[in-house]
Order: sequence, then structure tokens, then C-alpha cells
Amino acid sequence: MNRLQFFTPVRISRGQGKPVEEIDSVSEAMTFLRHWPKGRRGPVYQCALNCCAAALAGQMSAEEARKAFTGFARITRLLDDDMALPMGSERMDSVHTPRR
Repeated sequence: MNRLQFFTPVRISRGQGKPVEEIDSVSEAMTFLRHWPKGRRGPVYQCALNCCAAALAGQMSAEEARKAFTGFARITRLLDDDMALPMGSERMDSVHTPRR
């Protein structure tokens, strides 16, 4: 496994009826962030970008960068709903995942 590969991809959903995109690595996350509209680049965006750059430079792990990118996707409402559910949960009726 490449050191910049994510253990689990980050699933990006751009809305109903549109395909879900899987971001599998730091470089894919960086590409996604570079294409993000300039007018929507706030502190959460900057944090995700900085973390991905640090991972590419070997100063941070890919999983730490993944966490920052996942946070960005969650804040911008791009994180696929499936990503909000805990893995391996036997009882899904007890899960509360508010969507803001």
C-alpha cells in the first residue's frame, strides 16, 4: 500500500442523482481541493489543504490528512451519508446522524 493511500476512501456526494466520488489518496484529495471554488475557501478548506500538503511532504500521515479532508467534506455537506454511520454497528436504529 502506498504511504499516501487512505485506508478507507472518503466518499463525496454532490447531490441526489449524481454519482458518488471516492477520494482514495492524499494526492486525489489535494486535486479535489485545488479545484474548489476560490470564493468558498475558508479556514476548514485551508486546514484540509495544509494537512494534505504536509502529508505529501512527509510531515503528516495520510490518515491525519484524511481526517482533515473528511472534516472539510462534512462541513461543506459533501460527505456521503454512508460515511456518517459507524463501521461495524449492529444496531443502526440507535444511530443519530444530523445533517446540517
